[in-house]
This record gives sequence, structure tokens and C-alpha cells, in this order.
Amino acid sequence: MNYTNVTTTMQLSIILTSQYRLLSLAAIVDVFETANRFLKEAGRTELFRITFVGPAKTKSLPEGVNHLPYVSLDDTPCYDVVFVPAFGPVDLTKALDENNCFIPWLHRQHALGATLASNCTGAFLLAASGLLNDRKATTHVDAADKLAACFPKIRLQKDAVVAYDANIYTSGGATSGFHLKLALIQKYCGREMAVRIAKVFAIDMDRENQAHFSHFDPIESHDDELVMRVQHKIKNQFTELKSVEEAIADIPASRRNFVRRFKQATGLTPIRYLQKTKIEAAKKMLENTEKGLLEIMLSAGYNDMKNFRQLFKENTGMTPKAYRDKFAMRFDPIIIYKAP
Repeated sequence: MNYTNVTTTMQLSIILTSQYRLLSLAAIVDVFETANRFLKEAGRTELFRITFVGPAKTKSLPEGVNHLPYVSLDDTPCYDVVFVPAFGPVDLTKALDENNCFIPWLHRQHALGATLASNCTGAFLLAASGLLNDRKATTHVDAADKLAACFPKIRLQKDAVVAYDANIYTSGGATSGFHLKLALIQKYCGREMAVRIAKVFAIDMDRENQAHFSHFDPIESHDDELVMRVQHKIKNQFTELKSVEEAIADIPASRRNFVRRFKQATGLTPIRYLQKTKIEAAKKMLENTEKGLLEIMLSAGYNDMKNFRQLFKENTGMTPKAYRDKFAMRFDPIIIYKAP
């Protein structure tokens, strides 16, 4: 193997945030340590020196990564690459408050030339720092609307698997983080190493869109009773509703005022909310039933196949057939026999 590009050691740090997702940490370490192993097997010097960075002077690292060094924010040099791991399933606003100590440090590292890279919802911390203002960025597809609402100056690439702008990388949800790591592996080790890593971790290198991984989980934790009334109507009657006007016909408020209230409460306009509800229903039928496409279209509340296909693709990045081929549960039961 002839791995080329950078020959000097790359200082790679992973910030140990509060509320991090352990899988995110482990994946970063595993990929870059695997690259080091391949380099060593090829008679080359290991390229990546991985260090954890956090606010405390000392820190007990999680099992599986506790062989790596840890340093505090006050004792760190300039790194070549800084990773921000994904947050776990937590209140992101609270998580940002708990991790604001990293913001000045991230600014300093970026100003000194470090490449910044966030996995999944780790993009929220980069966004809170202001470093993503007027720059392209992505995050988990189900967190993208919240990211856009909280940080409107970001040039959100909602469906992107990886976004890159001004030496800052961001990735979509979970496994999309592997594509970000592959991009960095290719940058520093070359295409041959990136392909080998992709094969080892069974990564489909041609993924360009994460829209089909989205799941519509409507926001109902608000106090606007009028909005809640329409949400319930859409939930229970979306098959019969042909337009959003039918959903809001009996609401004692002007259309303009109600649309504003609805978006403020749910993050979506009523028409977008109705559309997402219908498409989500169609997705579930494609995943879990053998119904034909015409029956699914009608059950989801549409009566024009061309329009349905177009809206489905706009929301998922795939045709209904491609979606069914990818997600339908068609696996035969696996029977395990004990040896005699």
C-alpha cells in the first residue's frame, strides 16, 4: 500500500463535552486508530495522535477509549483537527449552556488554523459559537429545523450528508459521521486509504442525501390551544383533508395571524405540517405493508399520482419505489441451529 499526502504527525483532538454520545466518541477513535494501524502495517509512521480535551484538570475517560491521553482546555496547544462529538438524546438548549466553556477555545483553535469537524448534533455547539454564521452546515436531519430556527444565520444544507465551508466540516446523523471521517482520511492519507477504511467499516461511499432517514415527530409541547386543535384535526383526519384551508376553516382567527401562531408553536406552516403528516403516513405504509402505490397514495390523502410522487421525493430524496426497496421489512426469519 502506498499511502501518501501528509507525512508529519497530525494532532487530532476530541472535545469531551457534557452530554456527549458515547458512540460518537468511539467511532472517531476507531476510524483514525484503524488508519494508524494500516499505516504501521505498510511500514509508515502512524499519522494521527488523538487526545481528549475537556474543562476539568483530570478526567476519567469511558472504557474503550481510556488508553488515550486527556488534557484540560487550559493546557492545550493548537491542534490540526478538532472533533465535536454528537450530543445524546438531551435538551440541546441545556446542553449548550453546559458546554459554553468550549466556545472561546473553539474560536482560538480555528483562528490558529485548526480544522473543526462536528458529528451530528455537535453542530449545535459550533453554531452557538457563531463560527457557522454565513457558512454551509448540516446536522441530523431530524434536528435540522431546530438548528435553523435557533441559528438563522447558518446556510443550512438540511439533506446533506457532509457540509464543508471555511475549514469547518459538519455531518448529518449518526452514520453520516463516517462520511465526514472518510473525507478527512482522504485529505490527509489519500483516496486509497479512504476506500480501504470504507470497506472495513462497510460504509457506502456514494451516499449524498440523508432526507430518507428523516422522521416527522410533530411538536406538541406548547400552550396554544388553537394550534393544538388544528394539529389534532390533521392527525385524525389527514386522509380526508384536501387542503390546509379545510383544516383551519373553523378557527376564530385570521389566516395570516393563525399561520404565524402555528409556525411559532410547531416550527412549520400549516400546509407544510399537513404535507409532512401525509408523507409520513405513506412512508410507514411503504415500510410495513404490501399495499400498492395507488392505495397508499389514496390512504395518505392524495388523489394525483404525479403530485404525490413529487412531494414524496421532495420530502425523502427518493421515489416511493426506491424508498420501499430500501426500508421495507422483507427479511426472512433467521433460524439458528445448535450443533448436535
